[in-house]
Amino acid sequence: MNHSHPIIVIGAGPIGLATAAHLLERGQDVRVLEAGSGAGAAIRNWGHIRLFSTWRWNIDAAARRLLETPTAAYAGDWNAPRETRLPTGSEMVTQYLEPLAAHPALAAHISYGHRVAKVTRLRADGAGVDKTSSKNREDSLFLVRTETADETKDVLARAVIDASGTWGTPNPVGRSGIEAIGEAEAHAAGLITSPLPDPLGADAEPFSGKTILVMGAGHSAANTLISLGRLRQRHPDTRILWGLRGAANPIRMYGGGPADQLPARGQLGTSLRRLVEHGDIDIVENVAVTTLERGEKLGVVLADGRRLEVDLLVPATGFRPDLGMLSELRLDLDQAVEAPRQLGPLIDPEFHSCGTVSAHGASVLAHPETDFYIAGMKSYGRAPTFLLATGYEQVRSIAAALAGDRAAAETVELELPDTGVCSTDLAGSCDAPAAGTPDPVAGSCCGTPEPVEIGFATGTPDPVAGSCCGTPEPVEIGFATGTLHGHTELLVEQKS
Repeated sequence: MNHSHPIIVIGAGPIGLATAAHLLERGQDVRVLEAGSGAGAAIRNWGHIRLFSTWRWNIDAAARRLLETPTAAYAGDWNAPRETRLPTGSEMVTQYLEPLAAHPALAAHISYGHRVAKVTRLRADGAGVDKTSSKNREDSLFLVRTETADETKDVLARAVIDASGTWGTPNPVGRSGIEAIGEAEAHAAGLITSPLPDPLGADAEPFSGKTILVMGAGHSAANTLISLGRLRQRHPDTRILWGLRGAANPIRMYGGGPADQLPARGQLGTSLRRLVEHGDIDIVENVAVTTLERGEKLGVVLADGRRLEVDLLVPATGFRPDLGMLSELRLDLDQAVEAPRQLGPLIDPEFHSCGTVSAHGASVLAHPETDFYIAGMKSYGRAPTFLLATGYEQVRSIAAALAGDRAAAETVELELPDTGVCSTDLAGSCDAPAAGTPDPVAGSCCGTPEPVEIGFATGTPDPVAGSCCGTPEPVEIGFATGTLHGHTELLVEQKS
């Protein structure tokens, strides 16, 4: 009975489409439900941001085979991007996801404008199977409730893979993991921006000449702060506040210095440090937000009684999974990071960077709910250590398991450089010429004087970050992707 129904994949991002490609390759019936109007809908929201890994690590193997193999209905003329380049989010969509989603073998299996509201189970006779029902649960179908612009409808499936990501559920700016009082109203009033705004592009006008508070200490915050620093060079009346929830810690803020594994590591942090030291960015420590008050400006009230007056607040505070739609399923989650329980210790950001997470597949991602999996960024819960390459290996294994090939499902392998691919030296892809003039802020470098892309979709040299390309090589930087995060003993060991 179950095999007469499709496998439902939630989300048509990189991981969702890769899942579908692997399932189709194994002869499985699949249907992809995507809330947006096209493939990679979430990525389009941060299309101006350049990824921290090259194309080599961002294209799934089954998807590549599908795109490169000619058939009677498909010419196989997809032009693969150069592997050593760093794509922007927009390039990921236009050069990879859109061609993949339009492939004749896949296009008919994708339903756009279908937002999944709930996932539960259903017996063959139509009787409901809620979370408390155990009898014959493993033999029941999945009922996936979807909402479109015109109707709400139920779709039946023999298995479900949730690859919906976490973009839609950013962490709040309030303290202790909950919203500050007035945070929802500040969002509604447009005083809180998206987690990854574009101050040098679409958001230049509303950001120019304003007082902006950026909260967060990871890659997202660093990208936004450096963009704002460049904006301030054009509009000096722009004021930038960097809100840290704790005390300023140079290791966590800028990188490990001598503890870094590679000389190029931490260049992003170096650029950020220079902006702070030059007075372009003001650090505000111990920012525990209790209340947000709307007025002529946004009043940010802190737990110690301080009050900040800002025009805009950028919530670069990370993301968390939306588990509400899975409330009728039996999940086994790590209590800290909300990942599958067996995966939690493998990705804990206090012990792992994105380049040190072990390969894992269906058995590690399994839940008590038979034939249900969470894959991709959402499988990592609140941990920021996810890589696309890791997600592609996840779904290859899951597809093998659902096709009955347990041996392939259990054989998990993942090739990553020893240094990881969570970031690069930010001098573009090192596929382009490097700027040869000394960086007026970050220092000097080498190469032929020529404009390059510096971690942003601008196409011009970054006057702050500089450029120094040698052999193309992924490196790590000193932000909270997990490397040395929270472990001073590791710093002591590496320095010694």
